[in-house]
Amino acid sequence: MKNRLIIFFSLLSSLTLFSQENHSFSLQEAIEYALENNRNIKNADLNILAAQQQVWETTARGLPQISGAVDYSINIKRPLDIEMFEEDNPFRFLFPKHNLTPSVTLNQLLFDGGYIVGLQANKVFLEISENAKNKTVNEIETNVVSAYNNALLTKESIGITKNNIKVLAENLKETQKIFENGLTEEEDVEQLQLTLSSLENNLRSLETLHDLSKGVLKILLGIDQLNTIELKDTLESLILENISLNLIGDTHEVSNNIDYKIAVNDVESKRLEYKLEKSEQLPKLNAFLSSSYLGYSDSASNYFNGEQDWLFTAVGGFKLTVPIFSSFGGKAKRERAKIQWDIAKNNLVDTENQLSIEFKNAKNEYQLAIDTYDNKQKNLALAEKIEKKNNIKYREGIASSFDLRQAQTQLYSIQQEYLQAIIDVINKKAALQNLLNLKQ
Repeated sequence: MKNRLIIFFSLLSSLTLFSQENHSFSLQEAIEYALENNRNIKNADLNILAAQQQVWETTARGLPQISGAVDYSINIKRPLDIEMFEEDNPFRFLFPKHNLTPSVTLNQLLFDGGYIVGLQANKVFLEISENAKNKTVNEIETNVVSAYNNALLTKESIGITKNNIKVLAENLKETQKIFENGLTEEEDVEQLQLTLSSLENNLRSLETLHDLSKGVLKILLGIDQLNTIELKDTLESLILENISLNLIGDTHEVSNNIDYKIAVNDVESKRLEYKLEKSEQLPKLNAFLSSSYLGYSDSASNYFNGEQDWLFTAVGGFKLTVPIFSSFGGKAKRERAKIQWDIAKNNLVDTENQLSIEFKNAKNEYQLAIDTYDNKQKNLALAEKIEKKNNIKYREGIASSFDLRQAQTQLYSIQQEYLQAIIDVINKKAALQNLLNLKQ
C-alpha cells in the first residue's frame, strides 16, 4: 500500500510539472506579450469591432430597406350564405373563405436630420473606442514596467544579499577561530552574528517579495500562476536604456496625451448630441413602394394547383412627418444637451491645465531620479571603499567590530538605495512616456 501511494504521488508530481510552462522575458518582451495576451486589451479590440459594426448599423438606416410579407386569413363564419349565389355572382367574392396576400415593400429614407448627425458621429464614435484602447495600452505598459522592475529589484537584492551573507559568514568563521585562540573579544563574534542574522532574515523577506512580485507580473501578462517566469534583463542594462535627456528637453504638445484626446472626444460627442436634438425640429421624409398579389378562394387547395387567379397591385408614395408641438419637451432636451456640451468644454480646459502641470512635474521627477541615481552610484563606490578599509583594519586589529558592523550596515543600506534609484529612473521615464503617449 505504501509503495502504491509513493507511485501515485510521484505520478501526480510529474503531471503537475508536465503541465507547467516556463517563460523567460526581457522587459520589452514582457510588454509585447502583455499587449498580445492581456484580456483588457482583447476586450478593447472587441469594443473597436463592435463600434465598427455600429457605424455600419447607423449608415444602413439611410440605405434602401426591403421587406417581404405574406398575409393569410380564413373566414370561419361568413355573414352571408355564399351557396345561395351562383358561382359567377359577384357577391360570392365579397366574403371569400380564404384570402392570401404575398407582398414586397421598399422603403427609402430621403431626409432625416438625425440620420445626417448620426453619420457625422460615426467618426467620433470610432475615435472614442480607439482612444479607450490606447489608454488601456498605456496603462498596461506602465503597469508591466512597474511589476517587472519590482520583480527585478527583489531578484537582484536577493543576489546581493546572498553575496553579503557569504562574505560575512567567512568573516564570522575567521573571527570565531581568532576568538577561540584568545586573540579577540567575544563581542566581535556577537556583532558579526547579529549582522548575519539580520541579513538572513532580510533574505527570507526578499524571497517572499520576489514570489509575490512575479505573481503580479504573471497576472498582467495573462500567465497562469502555476507556470514559471524568469527575467532576462538586469537593472544595470535597463538603466543604460532609460536615461534620455532628450525626453526632458523636447517640447511635447498636450494634445498628444490620451486623456486630452478623450476629453476632446467628449466635447465633440456632446456637440453632436446637441445638434441631434436640434435636428428633431426638422421634418422627416420617406418614400415607399409596395407590390402585392391578392388571391381569393373558397378552397385553400386552389393556391397550389395552378387554378388560382391572382390580382396584382402596386402602390408607391411619400410620407412627410412634421413636428408641431411637444409641450416644450423638445426644448428641454435641447437645453439639457447644450448644458452637457458646456460642461464638456469646461472639462477640456481643466484637463489641459492639469496635464500641463503633470507634464512639468513628470519631467522634473524624471530629472531628479537621474540625478539621484548618479549620486547613489557615487555613494555606493564610497561605501564599498569604506567597508573594505574597515574590514582590513578589523583584521589588523585597528578597527573594532562595532566600526566594521557600522560600515557593513551602511554598505547594505546604500546597495538597496542604489537599486531603488535605478528603479525610480525606469518608472519615472515610463510615467513620462505615458503622459506623452509614447510607446514604452
